Amino acid sequence: MGKKIYVGNLSFNASEADLKNLFSSYGEVDSVKIITDAQTGRPRGFGFVEMQSEDGAAEAIAALNGKDFMERALIVSEARPQQPKERGGFQRDRKGFGGGRGRGGFGGGGRR
Repeated sequence: MGKKIYVGNLSFNASEADLKNLFSSYGEVDSVKIITDAQTGRPRGFGFVEMQSEDGAAEAIAALNGKDFMERALIVSEARPQQPKERGGFQRDRKGFGGGRGRGGFGGGGRR
């Protein structure tokens, strides 16, 4: 299996083809994914490159970290495993609806 590389500080004009061309000089590129905002579809300024060999990935990280690409200094490192997302909204571990001591009921706070 290949090695996954994080690429940050990407130009918003960079395409997946641009990244593939950049990394392919260090070895065979299996896949490229630029992360986009789910609501707007615009690039978020970072992505991932998966390379065939670990040696090629290490060489690419060493050569490209800090290198200017489309007028931005890239941040290139080994990708870390994805952390589970925290769920927003309703929290099940809260105790009831009340606002706490002496506030009367549902957190409205006023009447006794």
